Amino acid sequence: MKSYLPSYLSGSEILGAMLDTEAVEVSDVNTSIEDVLNQFYIDTATWGLDRWEKMCGIATDLSKPLDQRRSVIKSKLRGIGTVTVEHVKNVAEAFANGEVDVAEDVAHHMIIVTFVGKLGRPPNMDDIKNALRDIIPAHLGIEYVFKYYLYNDLLVENKKYENLTKISYENLINKGVS
Repeated sequence: MKSYLPSYLSGSEILGAMLDTEAVEVSDVNTSIEDVLNQFYIDTATWGLDRWEKMCGIATDLSKPLDQRRSVIKSKLRGIGTVTVEHVKNVAEAFANGEVDVAEDVAHHMIIVTFVGKLGRPPNMDDIKNALRDIIPAHLGIEYVFKYYLYNDLLVENKKYENLTKISYENLINKGVS
């Protein structure tokens, strides 16, 4: 701000001290404005997520991590419209680890949701189930299929037991050996 002053005022210590103090306050105001603007977007909202949840009719659960709460909000907003395979896929993919294939089993009145993005169950599976149950008609069942790293996969890759003992069982099943 000192650069905007006329040259005859730029040497004033009193004015310089006043401008330094105001610069701190202006910086704080700018930070606050930026924080408020972040609440307008789901991906950057923090303390404003409870308002998004209220607008979407979602119960606020402060024990959940922010990314899971954001996923629920996104899925709720995506869940509006006619239910098609693409629509179900779009809602499921709003969640972390949500890359899915969706198929219809018309003969058995089922929707089959196969998680293909990562191995194992997504961390917020209950939220995914609730979001899909909200949009899929009640007369249709939902089957969830997960991919895990199986013993046969180890044999195909010629992995030795000695190398696998360093990996925890949970990591081996959910993440593989790579």
